[in-house]
This record gives sequence, structure tokens and C-alpha cells, in this order.
Amino acid sequence: MLVSGEKNEVRAAPGDRAVRQKADSRIRARAAARVAGLVAASTLVLAACSAGGTESSGGSSDPSAKTPAVSAEVRSEALSFTASTLTGKKMDMSSLAGEPVVLWFWAPWCTICRVEAPDVAKVAAELDGRVRFLGVPGIGQENDMRAFVQDTGTGGFDHLVDSDGSLWQRFGVISQPAFAFVAPDGSVQVFAGALGGDALRERAQSLVVKG
Repeated sequence: MLVSGEKNEVRAAPGDRAVRQKADSRIRARAAARVAGLVAASTLVLAACSAGGTESSGGSSDPSAKTPAVSAEVRSEALSFTASTLTGKKMDMSSLAGEPVVLWFWAPWCTICRVEAPDVAKVAAELDGRVRFLGVPGIGQENDMRAFVQDTGTGGFDHLVDSDGSLWQRFGVISQPAFAFVAPDGSVQVFAGALGGDALRERAQSLVVKG
């Protein structure tokens, strides 16, 4: 450090300036590294959020894009039960023995169920008289279930109220949407996940062939 007597100035010696410049360079380098790290971390978080959202909708806005998992066959006596429909009537499922039946498990707040509902309604109408479709709403209030049916146009077939989850448990369903395909010979296969219209139609029609 140099001191000027005339103006009482403090001037940095060349050696001091070099040391200070090196220190500043190190500080700038560390700051740049921290910024780069934050940017990278933010990118990873955004990617993870995007992947999570995609996963929740099966990787696409089209529910059929997700390949559903096939469970083991459910015992045929699983259809030996009675239940109330959303319209208030009692239904004895054992009366459907020998008929092809498709059970659609859904919840009133389920967005994927709402998206696939028009396809379910369309296929059910196409196969009316050949395959019996039944909705099995759960995890919600009956008023919300009725509103869902009205909003989605799925009132063309009956919906069995499963307010306590016993019907879902009977078929091994743990999440929505899901489908149970009951063949006339009593065998049952449960599919976990959404099905597009084409896949649903193919599965439902195969019950008629199998019978």
C-alpha cells in the first residue's frame, strides 16, 4: 500500500491490486457456480413435476394411452350380491348369471373417469342387448355421483352405489378408473386403469364370443 503525503491519498500497490483481483475472480466464480446449480435444480424440479402430471394421466391426454394392468381372475361368486342403484332401486346381481357384464369403477371427482365417460357411454349403447354395462361409483357422495352421471351423459345404464367400498374390495379394485369383465361362464378379469373406446369395445365384445 502506498500513501501520498501531498493529498493524503491511499493507493493500492500493484501487488495488492493483483491479490484483490484474484479474490474478486474467486467470488464471481463461486457465485456463477451457485447460479448454475440453482438453474439445474430448477430444471430437474420442473421436469419431475411434468413427469408426475403425465404419469397421472397415463402419459397422454388420451386415457387409452395407458396400458391397464390385468389382475388375476376373480372368483365367479363375486357376483353374488345385491346393491342399490343411484336411482334407488335394488339390484340382485345373481340375476345376471350367464350374461356378459362389464363393471366400470369410477369416482365423481376423478378427472380421468370424466374424460373416458363418453367412450363408456358410447360403447354401452352400441352393445346394448348384448353386453350389460354397470357403473360402480365410490369414494364420494351420492349427490356428486348423480351430478357426474348427468354431466357425462352416462345415464343410459345403471350405476351401483358403493359408498362403503365393499364392491370395489370384492373385485380387488384399489383405484379408479377400473373395469371388471364378467364372461357368461362366470370368469372375471379386472383391468386397472383407463381404457379408450376401441379397447373397451374389443374387450366387451370378446365376452360375447367367449360365451
